[in-house]
Amino acid sequence: MERAEKIQIVQELIALSTVNGHELALAKYLKDLFARYHLAAEIQELGDERANLYLRVGSKEGPALGFTGHMDTVAVSNPKAWEQPPFQGKLIDGKIVGRGAADMKSGLAAQVIAMIELVQAGQLPDQTAMVLIATAGEELGAQGAYQLPKKALEDLVGLVVGEPTNGDVVYAHSGSLNYQVESYGRAAHSSTPNQGINAITSLLAFCQLENQVLGQLPLDPLLGAVQHSITMIEGGQQVNIVPDRASLWGNTRPTQRVTNEDIQDYLGAMVAKVNQEQAAQLALKIVHNFYPVATQPHNPLVLAALAASQTWYGTGQAKLKRVNLASDASVFTQLHPDLPIILLGADEAGSAHQVDEYVTVDRYFDLINVYKSLTVNYLAAALANG
Repeated sequence: MERAEKIQIVQELIALSTVNGHELALAKYLKDLFARYHLAAEIQELGDERANLYLRVGSKEGPALGFTGHMDTVAVSNPKAWEQPPFQGKLIDGKIVGRGAADMKSGLAAQVIAMIELVQAGQLPDQTAMVLIATAGEELGAQGAYQLPKKALEDLVGLVVGEPTNGDVVYAHSGSLNYQVESYGRAAHSSTPNQGINAITSLLAFCQLENQVLGQLPLDPLLGAVQHSITMIEGGQQVNIVPDRASLWGNTRPTQRVTNEDIQDYLGAMVAKVNQEQAAQLALKIVHNFYPVATQPHNPLVLAALAASQTWYGTGQAKLKRVNLASDASVFTQLHPDLPIILLGADEAGSAHQVDEYVTVDRYFDLINVYKSLTVNYLAAALANG
């Protein structure tokens, strides 16, 4: 594939706005692109213009290496702050600029191109396969990943998520659990507060417990401490009325040592304690529940990815990393707990979700070569090792 076409693919993906939805149009674009190279991708329509896409090339049986990327992006909150149009993918000073350029349409494009070029060149090892999974809705709840058909993960001996990592190999990341605590009291005029039950008071008690309890949890050998924070709070409607309702929202980052189930138990126990001690009663709701991903750093997939990235990406300084974030991998590890999973993409994650988000053209091309090298070498080794 010519250099100009590779750039054009990223630009056209960016031009298809998929802000928290509308992935069906992008899935159709990818299906048509594959068809030009005589590859038949499948679209899984999810309704409301949302869709996943799946393609397996190579052997119908035998070990398969999976690549996955999400098709949706976050919103553009202030288009006027952008120096370049967010949905044109303009090429400026060696960078392709636009919403989703880093997170993660460049990673998805690199996966697509690597697959096409390996098939065209006949470089996939015999009796092996390469799988592409493009998902909907990662940015808000991973709806697409949860609705994948079972066959999407069949025979996989590894999975590469194309999130931006600047060529580093992320072998472990925390989970993410979002929750809401709602407080129910009784309204009264502020001149007679004893006739009411202040809903905010119970939330304040919960806030103190949250910091005490979650701040003392044991460390995970790979992911370290559980990160936790209360991120939103609201209550009351008028300054001279004791509030009868109040709510807060929080986020925690579970690890394999302190699991999602453990976090839910701790939260439930804190709510129960406050309800025993305070008049206003609390109710807990789990909003999002993503699991941690932890592949051992000596796993063959991790080592093969590191070797490929150190050979092909940038100045060869790629390293192994652990991070606090959540991705579709949090869903895949629930569906396939023993599957080795890594994150590996181009450019810094710090560009993602930002004004004038970008991917560097040179690093994008590097990433294509990394994916190709990783696929060939890892599948050859997997086949040799049975």
